[in-house]
Amino acid sequence: MEQKIDKEKEAALLKELPEALTGWYPVIGVKRVLQSREELADFLEGDEICGTVLLTSFIEKEQDIGKIIENVYAKLPADGKMLLALNNRLGIRYFCGDRDPYTERNFDSVEDYRRVYSKEQDRFDGRLYSYAQIKEMLTDAGVHAFQFFSVFSDLSNPFLIYAEDYDPRENLTTRAVPSYHYPDTVFLEEEFLYSGLIANGLFHRMANAFLVECARDGKLSDVQHVTASVERGHENGIYTLIHRTGMVEKRAIYPEGRERLRNLAENTVALQTRGIRVVEGSMREDAYWMPYVEAPVGQVYLLDLLRKDKEAFLEALDHFRDLILQSSEIKEDEEYGQVFSKAYVDMVPLNSFYIDGEFVFFDQEFVLPDYPVKVVLYRMICTLLAGGDVVGIIDSDELYERYGLKEELKKWVGLEREFMIRLRNEDQLRIYHEKIRRNDTVLNNNRQRLNFSEEEFRRRFVDIFHNLQGKKLIVFGSGRFAEHFMEWYGKDHPVAAIVDNNEKAWGKELHGIKVTSPQMLSAVDRGEYRVVVCIKNYLSVMKQLQDMGIDDYVFYDMNKLYDTAPRIVVAAGTADEAGNGITAALRNDASEKKYHVGYVAGVFDMFHVGHLNLLKKAKSMCDYLIVGVVSDEGVYRQKQKYPMVSCADRCEIIRACRYADQVEELPPKYDGIRDAYRRYRFDVQFSGDDHSDSVEWQATREFLKKNGADIVFFPYTQGVSSTMLRAKRENMD
Repeated sequence: MEQKIDKEKEAALLKELPEALTGWYPVIGVKRVLQSREELADFLEGDEICGTVLLTSFIEKEQDIGKIIENVYAKLPADGKMLLALNNRLGIRYFCGDRDPYTERNFDSVEDYRRVYSKEQDRFDGRLYSYAQIKEMLTDAGVHAFQFFSVFSDLSNPFLIYAEDYDPRENLTTRAVPSYHYPDTVFLEEEFLYSGLIANGLFHRMANAFLVECARDGKLSDVQHVTASVERGHENGIYTLIHRTGMVEKRAIYPEGRERLRNLAENTVALQTRGIRVVEGSMREDAYWMPYVEAPVGQVYLLDLLRKDKEAFLEALDHFRDLILQSSEIKEDEEYGQVFSKAYVDMVPLNSFYIDGEFVFFDQEFVLPDYPVKVVLYRMICTLLAGGDVVGIIDSDELYERYGLKEELKKWVGLEREFMIRLRNEDQLRIYHEKIRRNDTVLNNNRQRLNFSEEEFRRRFVDIFHNLQGKKLIVFGSGRFAEHFMEWYGKDHPVAAIVDNNEKAWGKELHGIKVTSPQMLSAVDRGEYRVVVCIKNYLSVMKQLQDMGIDDYVFYDMNKLYDTAPRIVVAAGTADEAGNGITAALRNDASEKKYHVGYVAGVFDMFHVGHLNLLKKAKSMCDYLIVGVVSDEGVYRQKQKYPMVSCADRCEIIRACRYADQVEELPPKYDGIRDAYRRYRFDVQFSGDDHSDSVEWQATREFLKKNGADIVFFPYTQGVSSTMLRAKRENMD
């Protein structure tokens, strides 16, 4: 079922995210938040006595923020607190490729703006400051008692906050989800750098932002660390605070979340009754308190053990599995095999300590009734392996096989994903996340570009079909990337052979071609072939090809946009002089239609007047209409039933319609409109309006908009559909 966007809920969540920066902080007297020059002037000129004042990052746009800090601090009462929310010019995000928010260029803040603002006539839009610069401004302003808190991801989404004298005790790779001003320029995976920064004493100096607490009476907060889960919404949002007293406080962000804390207390007792060791805690004044534990997190312990002794690791992980199975009664289920009566879905290594030879669990507030055992076991594995680089030591498939997950892995992955989407409100925040989070395909593309000259990068990664001149293709790889290449490009660019280093793949067929050893490349004529490397981690294959003396090789990325051979099919005699297949209509700038190339996709089963109206409306708005027809297997994957009319026949019916200029059978595993855009590069996507307010289609709109395309929704023809015709036929039978 498609998730509809709740606009009010989405707006409320986005507004509440930044409030986590200080929502945990105990307010002294009246709290005043200053977010603009006007509010600052009003505060300084007024008579109101405010015990706690928050100065937000708007002051980064002012020329003399030191004077602002001095004036605000001077107006505080004797026990007053001033909080400063400032971005860090040496934040790790900027070394990863994010742009400066004021200059909109890379590395300006890192260079302390030596290339900008150097002349009087330069416009000052704002600037960022480092830890040392902020500290100097505080001292000059007469502030003597202050402490820095390091903020990750940033001020707009602060979910991890650390006092400057406290280093994270856990692997942040699975905790942190970085966000950026301009994610399309990022070329490093920030979360994998944190452990190195911590080990070298750079974590706090390179925080993405700071919250600075200033106290006139010298009494500073005893909080060392805050985790804020505002994104989880009102029922699940929790502040977790580590105090210097040696206690951990879990406090509901909203009143609705107090029930979640009571569940945590009850679950702790329930697990103990089943012989599971749990960090003990208790409810006190609407907060849950438990002792701070000085011990390695279970995830860290297991990964360290794996690097030292694989057999000992497997034995320890088996024991962890046994504890999960011990946590609840298990029942047989027709659909899922076995289900827990009460599934503690957060019984994962990340939520445990290793103490005196045993795993001790904490933060077990989530329980799901009648939930599949194998989903919880899958969570045990996927969260564990996400915490460290263990490539070459163990393979995830080995663990999936060991714990009986591999046969129906997609089912368990899908159910786990559904749980996390609900918990994190990712359905409501998907469009927001796509704007601020990096895309790993873009990141890899940016990273690749740094390793090659501009000319070689374009030849190897961008223009992979350029200058083929009749050459045949050899695909290197037989996995997911290779299958995607064959489905999308195999018809236009015939593949002569498929090779793979994996001996287990030899002899198997991919799209009717047998997979063979790469040794066959030694016997082919170099001038007649181009090798397309269809492997994600391609470096070893690149070296292998170079050692074999093969230079005509390119790299395929299933998520990248390629300039392919012309896909627009025209009648004989209509191509232009260059022979590129572009019709006169498409090259006519005087066309009265809004779009050139349009695209519409569908099943088109039992073709009816609703389908006809959709194609007619689409063609009325574009010069050239491409129609994608979902394959029989694709229909089954979506609807768990086959269409009444075969794909071949459905394609022929659409081709006979005068409104369709080009008809394409879509590969069974294609990734919706995004894959189609990468293939056909259309100007507009047409669709029925029953999808228009869904999360998926709104995210698709943002994707197309980002790539210069549009999406248009048409109202469906009332009173007719393939489903209705199918039902009518079944009733007649």
